[in-house]
Amino acid sequence: MKNKSPQSDQIARIQQELENVQQAYIQLQERYREAQETIKELSKTKGDSFTSGTAHTKRFKMVTVLYANIIGFQELEHVDDAQALIDDLDSLFFEIDTIVERFNIKKIKSLGDTYMCAGGMPKKNRTNPIEMVLAAMEIVDVLAQKQKKEGKIWNISLGIHTGPVQATISGKNKNVYELKGDAVNIASRIESYSQAGKIVISETTHEFVRDYFICDKIGGLPVKYTGVISMFELIGFKPKFSDDDLLRIPNQRFYTRFGHVRFHDLEEYILNRLEKELPQYLYYHNVKHTMDVLIGVEVIGTAEKVSDAELLLLKTAALFHDMGQIVQSKGHEDISCKFAREILPHYAYLPNQIDEICDIIMATQLPPNPKNILQKIMCDADLDYLGRPDFIPVSDTLYEELKHQNLIENKDDWSALQIKFISGHQYFTDFAKQNREVNKQRQIERLQKLTSGGR
Repeated sequence: MKNKSPQSDQIARIQQELENVQQAYIQLQERYREAQETIKELSKTKGDSFTSGTAHTKRFKMVTVLYANIIGFQELEHVDDAQALIDDLDSLFFEIDTIVERFNIKKIKSLGDTYMCAGGMPKKNRTNPIEMVLAAMEIVDVLAQKQKKEGKIWNISLGIHTGPVQATISGKNKNVYELKGDAVNIASRIESYSQAGKIVISETTHEFVRDYFICDKIGGLPVKYTGVISMFELIGFKPKFSDDDLLRIPNQRFYTRFGHVRFHDLEEYILNRLEKELPQYLYYHNVKHTMDVLIGVEVIGTAEKVSDAELLLLKTAALFHDMGQIVQSKGHEDISCKFAREILPHYAYLPNQIDEICDIIMATQLPPNPKNILQKIMCDADLDYLGRPDFIPVSDTLYEELKHQNLIENKDDWSALQIKFISGHQYFTDFAKQNREVNKQRQIERLQKLTSGGR
């Protein structure tokens, strides 16, 4: 076995240092963006936000508010050891704080035996009604366990409503939120109709969560200028989303469906970043290409009958597969994976899911060499345009991109390069073979006519 030369060791060290620098760069980018978003939230003075003194006010269009009341506290407030009672209540509120934080929910206040929190702020999302219901179910279960194990006689009633709010934000070291608006008032009034151990939601919240949970209509709530709002008692998960006899514990099918809902927030975030941060000379590897591949994996994935869980992995890989182009074109697949590993944990992706997503992304490196059906679908979606009617205009954008980078000189060279590439290319899925392969062969004929002398 030959010993490595000093030059080889030096090259390996430099490559490792380069990889470390790239990873640090990606992490710094994320921190910089987070700081920018924080500054934007704090300094925005027009549109849906305005300032007054040291505080500023911001309007949120879709927030889910939970209002809770600790039942039994009033009966215990005259006990001899009042401090112990307060300590118990503080301990309970701390547990509730931990639960709501885990579901991306912001605690607004706890006062006496009442507690209020809100989802969908300060970072906006589409998932807050579902997350609030999940948190409410866990809170009720925690109280039930305390009653059983510790003999506590108090309980909790909860009211939930989704709607717009106006938040006054103040505080120097930590933002303090004061909420106003119908969403707050309606949540509070709904809680007053609730009973011990019950979760009552408004019809607006019900619209967002009814596909996942069993809810029984229990009556109507008169609201000024609005009319009567229907109220629903939340019973538990629908049977297909829980393997638990009591319908309190979600199963993997639920998490997959919920992941698809959360994906829309991720999609919006990534596409906005690509729109703002991709170099302007990327005429082909731009947001449109990412959307094309995203649509492609859905079409081909559906045709190949992949599961919902697999489709989520494919869509996520498609969303990230060219994000590394923000940094550089060469080796961008590896950089895209680093972005994925940095961002996806914030959207509740598990480590094994992230690993598989990165494997799918890496399969798009040329020449493609997919190892499984998901990688094959991704590779076919990435080069789907080779067999589509819009091949020529799409390939022209790639030509302009490569020409800008001095990687191609003229159209004749480009046509010859494409003929060579397409002739050696193969589709991997049955869908692409049946729907793209024939057109791909026609592209070669078209390109041959475009080359000088019809070669």
